[in-house]
Amino acid sequence: MAQPTNTFDSYDAKGIREDLENVIYDISPEETPFYTKCKKLKATNTYHEWQTDALRASAANAHVEGWATTPDVRTATSRLGNYTQIFKNAVAIPDTDAGLDKAGRASEMAYQMLKTAKEQKLDIEKALFDNNARVAGNSSTARELAGAPAWMFTNTSFGVSGADPTGDGTNARTDGTQRAFTQTLFDSVMQSIWEEGGKPNTVYLSAFQMNEALDFQGMNNQRSTIGASVGGTNAIINAVDVYVTPWGTVQFMPSRENRSREVFIMQDDMWSVAVLRPTKNTELAKNGDATVRQVVTELTLVCNNEKASGGVFDLSTTASS
Repeated sequence: MAQPTNTFDSYDAKGIREDLENVIYDISPEETPFYTKCKKLKATNTYHEWQTDALRASAANAHVEGWATTPDVRTATSRLGNYTQIFKNAVAIPDTDAGLDKAGRASEMAYQMLKTAKEQKLDIEKALFDNNARVAGNSSTARELAGAPAWMFTNTSFGVSGADPTGDGTNARTDGTQRAFTQTLFDSVMQSIWEEGGKPNTVYLSAFQMNEALDFQGMNNQRSTIGASVGGTNAIINAVDVYVTPWGTVQFMPSRENRSREVFIMQDDMWSVAVLRPTKNTELAKNGDATVRQVVTELTLVCNNEKASGGVFDLSTTASS
């Protein structure tokens, strides 16, 4: 049906106000499970140190009456350390912005600083998981913390040509030939941790490796009735929540910031973060017609005792044909 002659419709009108929602939608992931679970300590130097120790292996212990006592040989504690890393990000907003009427936020600076703080937290999570050796730094080189893989050498499984690090943070792992993530590999590391005295509770792994874990024998991935949570109807359960082995019970925690080729089996209370400078939002000196603010955090990773945790390394990150 044709429009009546001389109809003045919305296509002819001028000055129609825009219809822009006063909300900004952002679903970017911001979870940092490992950083969040690490105990926070106070660092008082750019090189933070700690000590580890271990009991000797059990041995036969029987003695003749009246014989002289010979003292046992004792070993000193191991002294370890990691360098604090400076995480820094800045935002510059022209002063003109203060007079603008924005949708979705009252202050551009406040909005951008909130985003920056979240992004920096993700950078910290990534650094904690990075296969990176510590760097002392100097006047032209930034200090770097040694990530979790650089400390783990006792309870590990790795591919052909791969190698464990020294375990003191001074060198990174050597990547090996990638292979499929299997229940056998996982259980063998769990057993090794148990034999060393560890009590792991969380497994950090990528989405791809989580899907591989769904195929572990015993995982509940079949149709079942789960009652009131879904209105009493049948539902397909295809998830890994808690995995029970003879060597302990662990929770599978999907992680976006660790390398997909690595699965970490952690005793969370044996990892800490030593903070030299807590996260701080500071306005910098004025330089021109703009306001500049920075967010700075300085911290390092503490591996309280690497024998409490383990890892399955050099895993395939694509499905086999």
